[in-house]
Amino acid sequence: MTAPAPRNRGFGLIMATLVAALFFLVYPNYVIRPTRPQGARELQAALLVLRFQHIAELLCAVVALGAFVLYLRWEPDRRSRIRAIAATAVVLLCAALSRVNIYEFMFHPAGAPSFQPVRESRLDGDEKVLAVNARAYPIRTIAYHHVVNDAAGGVPIAATY
Repeated sequence: MTAPAPRNRGFGLIMATLVAALFFLVYPNYVIRPTRPQGARELQAALLVLRFQHIAELLCAVVALGAFVLYLRWEPDRRSRIRAIAATAVVLLCAALSRVNIYEFMFHPAGAPSFQPVRESRLDGDEKVLAVNARAYPIRTIAYHHVVNDAAGGVPIAATY
């Protein structure tokens, strides 16, 4: 059995870093979603992945760039080079995105609440709400904002879930 050509090893290494980079970016965000129940083990695994995410993504980026540079020296085919460029770009994008806390974008402050009569509401019959002085705040909405600043009877309140 002959050893694989250096260019095949180079592309294989780029693809391996792509898979690892995608895993370290996607898995924690998939598990730690506010609207999804998590098991204790699953959450523990996601937090462990998240703990090493930045270093793993940096390592993937460095290895992918090194393999990419070597691959360009070995591979004359233009289409193969384009695939390697795309895969390496995705690895670098994953490394950059791992530095972004998507929950900061998801959980932005709620604007001023608006209210309407119950008969005009678009809530389904099973909707859970947090009720304060004849006002109802849908849990589904509060889950993304966590706090709604309002006033009940002239007294400022913070409805939270």
